[in-house]
Amino acid sequence: MESAHPFRQLPEADISRIAPWRLLPPLLAVVLGLWGLERGASMWRDESVTWQVAHRPLGGIWELLHGVDAVHGLYYLLMHGVFQLWDGGLWALRLPSVAATALAAAGVAAVAHRLAGKRAALIAGCVYAVLPPVQMYAQEGRSYALVAAAVVWATYLMLRERWAAYTVVLLLGCWLHEFAVLALLAHAFTAWRARGWRWSAGIVAALLLPLALVSARQAEQQLGWLGRPSWQDWAAYGVVGGAALLLARGAPKDLVRVALPLTLLPPGLLMVISLVHPWYVDRYVLYALAGPALLAGARLAEARGWWPWLLAGLLLVPLGVWSVWLRTPESRKDDVLAVAAAVRERARPGDAVVFMPSRRREWLLSSPEVYASLRDVALDRTPAASHSLQGTELSPDRIRAALLASPRVIALLDPAGQPLDPYPREAAKRDALAARFELCSLTGVRGARIAVYAHPGTCP
Repeated sequence: MESAHPFRQLPEADISRIAPWRLLPPLLAVVLGLWGLERGASMWRDESVTWQVAHRPLGGIWELLHGVDAVHGLYYLLMHGVFQLWDGGLWALRLPSVAATALAAAGVAAVAHRLAGKRAALIAGCVYAVLPPVQMYAQEGRSYALVAAAVVWATYLMLRERWAAYTVVLLLGCWLHEFAVLALLAHAFTAWRARGWRWSAGIVAALLLPLALVSARQAEQQLGWLGRPSWQDWAAYGVVGGAALLLARGAPKDLVRVALPLTLLPPGLLMVISLVHPWYVDRYVLYALAGPALLAGARLAEARGWWPWLLAGLLLVPLGVWSVWLRTPESRKDDVLAVAAAVRERARPGDAVVFMPSRRREWLLSSPEVYASLRDVALDRTPAASHSLQGTELSPDRIRAALLASPRVIALLDPAGQPLDPYPREAAKRDALAARFELCSLTGVRGARIAVYAHPGTCP
């Protein structure tokens, strides 16, 4: 068998019993994932997109992907299957991410075991499971935990030189989210001399190309909301990268060759690209956190004396506080279920509802019983009929006329201080409400505001 990179291969564990390094990391990930899984019965808008798209018929999902969100297409199909088997609300929405995080923790342990031994495997897998961003996306109905699991296990298969399996697993990760392809650059530092890897990389790139072409056409609509990386993004990258470089000193060389590129290259390259094309969000490269976990596991496994363990213990205090906060509704940008509950309390039969901006229609789409009780006066074609995420709206003149003909309007607004969309339809909504309506009440809900308008003199 061809072997172009001389990895140090440690003896395989006795498979007659389950070694702690195999069992404890995924078990810890499952425990952390199930802890507070419902997050106070909350759901934020990205998860709401998953919920409502996955509940469409297969034909409807396919039509949607032609116009938008092709990058998440495989994940939506997977979740459609989950909901067909068990429409279990928030648990069904998030359990696949819990399972994927457990699988990823097991993969980190497997990589560490191959390159640094059992003790490093146990520690690295557990470190990965407790990292706050990993905990966050273990409880989120999006694809990022699944992508991380695919990249981690592809890394292990690369070390084993199982190129066919490597190709399949990494391609699966890329089709779940195409930025997983950046892991190929990290793997190149380890395996570029292996002809098998070069063939695998070429196949992955070729089979990802159709998705890349479709999603490139959708990029403006898909990622137009993004700005260039902020100073906080660069600072976070610097902290994680600096910590990884420090941990790499003294760690096994073969492990460093795997972990350090995985830590630095995918997020770093995406941030540089985002200076021209703003595409960077940290969750898109969540899998890069496997690198620091591997390095921390290797260094702690070889630690002598008490001070490294004291430092690790001290870090558990802020980590615990962060972990508790992650299981609250306040840990996400908004809470569509809280918005729907607040609308339910304020709505009267026949009330008009208007979304400002229109993309906030997502706040009610995952609560169809609330949405159906209101008149969406700006809506032209529903999301399903228009093969879109939030539907299409009427012309500005027709929106204005529909609003003026409504005695009461419930407006769903962004939080104060957010920039106002300059589009004619949004301006028509604002102008009509300002000209002919009185503000009866304004209520803040997590990540949103709910305003009730009525004609002058008719507020309760």
